[in-house]
Amino acid sequence: MSDVITMGETMALLRADTPGPLAHTRSLGIGVGGAESNFAIALSRLGVAVTWSGRVGNDSLGELILRELRAEGIKVHGIVDPQAPTGLMIKERRTSEQLKVWYYRSGSAGSCLQPHDVPEEQIREARLLHLTGITPALSASAAEAVDHAIVIAQDAGTMVSLDLNYRAALWSQEEAGELYRKLLPQVDFVFAGDEEAMIALGLDQTQPHQSLELAHQLAVLGPRHAIVKLGPLGAVAVADSDQLVQAAVPVNVVDTVGAGDAFVAGYIAEFLAGENLEQRMRTAVRTGAFACQVPGDWEGMPRRSELELLESKDPVTR
Repeated sequence: MSDVITMGETMALLRADTPGPLAHTRSLGIGVGGAESNFAIALSRLGVAVTWSGRVGNDSLGELILRELRAEGIKVHGIVDPQAPTGLMIKERRTSEQLKVWYYRSGSAGSCLQPHDVPEEQIREARLLHLTGITPALSASAAEAVDHAIVIAQDAGTMVSLDLNYRAALWSQEEAGELYRKLLPQVDFVFAGDEEAMIALGLDQTQPHQSLELAHQLAVLGPRHAIVKLGPLGAVAVADSDQLVQAAVPVNVVDTVGAGDAFVAGYIAEFLAGENLEQRMRTAVRTGAFACQVPGDWEGMPRRSELELLESKDPVTR
């Protein structure tokens, strides 16, 4: 039995390790990536038993994904689709500081997720179900699968966490906002960037909004925990009767992809361990900071024993 189960699409990842236009890149590294699997890997490294559920193609890329997740100690409920291919994303490091991500996921196995793919028993046995706003944007059937998973979780008393994770390439802000407002009354935790929070609340993004007030407004819609992630500025949280403003950990940023997923994992891991809001947020920003310092979506996720390394003044541990 896992404490946490997460469901969504993981794709094969091709990435350029040196800056420059992709058209002039002569070699690409291969790996895997996806918001839910990034989250699962970060949780597993923090010592939380976690299951990932999703679909992959009957191809070498799908095999790579399942092998990598199992190698990270994650329990895998992987459905191999004999007809649809594994999705693919490509990272172009256009400059030393700017990344562009290209997605090739239309008609992918992951986008073909169906309600009957939902691992009902695993959700009933888990303490928490984690979802993102990416999955319902992939297809109508994937959105139905998300709804079905939430119904199962509510019936079983399993908590539900939602990271909004807006993707402009998948749908409009209006479509996303409508779905967010439908889901928020059904979840216990919501995580959002400040712009994502404004989309969910239907606010004018051209006007200034205080991050803590955004968290309070998200909490009014139903979640007990509303956390707004602010990247290098830290994060703010409203949890039950508490609120907290948390500063970020200053680091040399290499690749920010996956940092938000790491942040969420840090918060959830500490919540499940019974820690207070201050400790949850402290671990969340440190987990996110680790993820930023390594190329790749999840490779930099820290083990629990490594969390205090960011406080160390000595660059060499002996």
